[in-house]
Amino acid sequence: MSHSEDASGTRRDFLYYAAGGTGAVVAGAAVWPLVNQMNPSADTRAASSMRVDVSGLEEGVQLTVLFLGKPVFVRRRTAAEIEAAREVDLSELVDPLARNANLPDSAPATDADRTLAPFGDAEDTGEWLVMQGVCTHLGCVPLGDGAGDFGGWFCPCHGSHYDTAGRIRRGPAPENLPVPVAEFVDETTILLG
Repeated sequence: MSHSEDASGTRRDFLYYAAGGTGAVVAGAAVWPLVNQMNPSADTRAASSMRVDVSGLEEGVQLTVLFLGKPVFVRRRTAAEIEAAREVDLSELVDPLARNANLPDSAPATDADRTLAPFGDAEDTGEWLVMQGVCTHLGCVPLGDGAGDFGGWFCPCHGSHYDTAGRIRRGPAPENLPVPVAEFVDETTILLG
């Protein structure tokens, strides 16, 4: 084998790799728009989070907002509601799990595991409760403002009673009202999603 054959083989190999690399780049450039169109649009991404101003929400008042097509209850609980929720023995609960998307799935349904901590280093008094307002039985919207036998929410469609922490206490609903991903971003604004 002569020196000239080695050089032409090296050039040939280079041309194969260069052509293959160029083909891969061209194919990637052609496929990228097709793949990118499957990403959610800007308005869909914007709808996946929501800021809720709670500056005017007084104790004992509930605000209902529509988030991702479902009602979300934001309640600033009274001291009596908090006390009633904290006095419940967990063995009395139908559903022993918190159902809080901000905590591990195995978190117990204590009152503290169902409430939203305030912004920053403020003391967590348990006054903020944020839940999806959808009965876990068949998806009805429960009545609030102390409705039902436990002073929380009541679903009149089939008779599910929830306590002041949104935990199912009686009726056909199998689970507590779910707590969505939420956090305070400042003293008066809750970010959902």
